[in-house]
Amino acid sequence: MNHEQIWGAIDNFAKDKGLSVSGLAKISGLDATTFNKSKRLSVYGQERWPSTNSISKILMATNTKFSDFVKYIK
Repeated sequence: MNHEQIWGAIDNFAKDKGLSVSGLAKISGLDATTFNKSKRLSVYGQERWPSTNSISKILMATNTKFSDFVKYIK
């Protein structure tokens, strides 16, 4: 899996839940900008990956198993 696939999974997961990525972050107890596209690369162009903690929080907030989330990684 790569950077683009992980972020795509979060985007599609949010969409399937009827949420924006900001809405997904908020219901998960995260800052609304956590998953914004502007935060996916550093100012130097380095890839920034979502933390396992952030992924865990979105799974808990949506009552989703990790094995179900993995299906979004294409």
